[in-house]
Amino acid sequence: MFTASFNYLYQFMDSFSFLVLAVAGLAVIFGMMGIINLAHGEFIMMGAYLFTIFAKAAVPWPIAVIAGAGIVGIFGYLTDRLVISRLYQRPLDSVVATWGISLLLKQGTLIILGPSLPGLTTPLGTFSLGSSTYSVYRIVLGLIAVMVLIGMYVLFNHTRFGLHSRATMQNSQIAEALGINTRRMYSSTFMFGSALAGLCGALYAPTMTITPTMGQAFQNESFVTVIVGGANPLVGVALSGGVLGMIQSILALVFGTFIGKIGLLLVAIIVIRVLPEGLSGVAEKAMMKRRR
Repeated sequence: MFTASFNYLYQFMDSFSFLVLAVAGLAVIFGMMGIINLAHGEFIMMGAYLFTIFAKAAVPWPIAVIAGAGIVGIFGYLTDRLVISRLYQRPLDSVVATWGISLLLKQGTLIILGPSLPGLTTPLGTFSLGSSTYSVYRIVLGLIAVMVLIGMYVLFNHTRFGLHSRATMQNSQIAEALGINTRRMYSSTFMFGSALAGLCGALYAPTMTITPTMGQAFQNESFVTVIVGGANPLVGVALSGGVLGMIQSILALVFGTFIGKIGLLLVAIIVIRVLPEGLSGVAEKAMMKRRR
C-alpha cells in the first residue's frame, strides 16, 4: 500500500515539476505582457545547451544552472529591446516575430553545434522501494518547482517590482500616468520569463538528449498548461500544474505515458470550453466574492 502511494506521489511530482518549470516563463510573459512567445521552447533549449557546455567545462552544477538561466535572461532582454518592444499591443505580429526567432535559434544551433550534443548522466543516483527504482534528481526537481512558485509569489506580491508589474498588467496607461516606466517593466518581465525558460532547460538537461529540437517537447505542454491556467501567471501556473499534473500522473500510472499525454490534452480542451478564463479566472472570481 505504501509503495503504491509513493509511486503515485512520485509520478505526480514528476509531472507537476515538468509542467510548472516548463510553463513558468511562458506564463509570466503572456500574463504580464500579452505576448505569445513561440520561441519559448528554443529559450529552454538554449538553457540546456549552455548548462551542458558549462558542466562539461568543469563548472560546478549549481553555478552552471544559474549561468545558463542568466545568459538566456540577458538574451531575452536583448530580444525584447531589438524586436519585441516594437510590437507591444500587437499580439498577432509578436506571434510571427517570435516564430521567426524560434526558427533562427533552432537552425542556428543545428548549423553551429550540430544535430546533438553529448549529454550528461543524471546526478544524485537512484533508490529502490519495493520492486521499483526512483531517481533522486526527479524528486529534487519537484522541490525546485515548489521553490520557483514560492519565489514568484514573493516577487509579485511583496516587492516593488511585483507591484509595478501587476499595475502594468491591469492597466498600462494608468500605470504610466502614475509614473511607472511601463516599457522598462515589459523589458524586465520578458527578461525574467526568458531566465525562467533557461532555468527549466538547465535543470532538465541531464535527463534528456540535447538536440536543437528538444524545446518542442516543452513548448507543446507549456501552451496547454498556460491556457488552462489563465492570465494570472502565479495562480494559473500553480492550479494548472497541480490539476493537469494529477490527471496526467494517474493516467500515465494506469494506462501508460502516451495515454497520460492524450488525457492532458482532452482535459485542456474541456477546461477551455467550460472555463474560457482559465482556472485562475475562476479562482479570482471566488476571491472577489469572498471579499465582498
